[in-house]
Amino acid sequence: MYTDPVGVGSGEKVPVAVLGASGYTGAELLRLLALHPGFEVIAAGAGSHQGHAVADLYPSLAAAYPAMAYGPVEPAASAGAELVFLALPHGASQHLVPELLGQVSHIVDLAADFRLREAAAYPTWYGEAHACPELLPEAVYGLPELDRRALLGARLVAAPGCYVTAAALALAPLINAGVVERSGIVVDAASGVSGAGRKLAESTQFCTVDEDFTAYGLLNHRHTPEIEQATGAQVIFTPHLAPMNRGILATCYAPARPGQGPDPLEVLAKTYAGEPFVVVSERLPSTKATLGSNTAHLTARRDPRTGWVISICALDNLVKGASGQAVQCANAVLGWAETTGLPQAGAVP
Repeated sequence: MYTDPVGVGSGEKVPVAVLGASGYTGAELLRLLALHPGFEVIAAGAGSHQGHAVADLYPSLAAAYPAMAYGPVEPAASAGAELVFLALPHGASQHLVPELLGQVSHIVDLAADFRLREAAAYPTWYGEAHACPELLPEAVYGLPELDRRALLGARLVAAPGCYVTAAALALAPLINAGVVERSGIVVDAASGVSGAGRKLAESTQFCTVDEDFTAYGLLNHRHTPEIEQATGAQVIFTPHLAPMNRGILATCYAPARPGQGPDPLEVLAKTYAGEPFVVVSERLPSTKATLGSNTAHLTARRDPRTGWVISICALDNLVKGASGQAVQCANAVLGWAETTGLPQAGAVP
């Protein structure tokens, strides 16, 4: 266990590898890790860009990685690393993790391969059986604000994605406090285009997305069971694609339980008091306020006229919704302050 969060005195850093480093989440990981006082990136794997310079694909990373080139996406590429971040498309991690667990101390997976507890859910929501269901019980779900107890020393962490993080942060405290019912909940969320990744698709081209706002994944989006698992409630989840680069705004509607009950805003404020990456306020959350930060902004209201509660969360889908959350989990795994190397403030303008 590493007890020194920044290698003070020894000057030593924990060697890490990023497999899947050419996608948006992988590039964001490289950016955040370049600023981290306790980690040193020794390898970046990218199957489709193997041999290409990191700086050529992402000039924004040139100063931090002037000589690094992408290597293969395979366990051998992580030789010498103590911790591996997996930022791969769904289905790839589960074929690498069994071998990686034999050669590295810790793995933080940004995909959905180890998020669901029940192996039987994968054929239904992801279209194929899980390749190593025996590892699902070991995987720790990495949403620290809701449950960080098992993160310390964990070998395998499944970091939740952007939609689930926003919905769970907004709803879980209200459900656990008995403020709202556990069914009849609507999660209406919008994401920036970077949430779809770098892959070429007609649906994410500029002329398709610009000046448009559209829903997708009606009734069958694969993150639905994960939201239900994280909140302990039944939901209808409808995602939308917004014409912006980054950001998630999740507006959650839940029927209030009978009786006055506690104020939902006060419940959120009490739950997240002292959390460095959660802001609870009467202010309406804004995606731009979270830009580049690992901080989620929340608010909530009870509507006495309709008997419903509205809870809203905004976050940066590439930071708190992906790569920043993965680094936060890695900090917790190693026993470091979760804030180490992570930005709390957003970039303006």
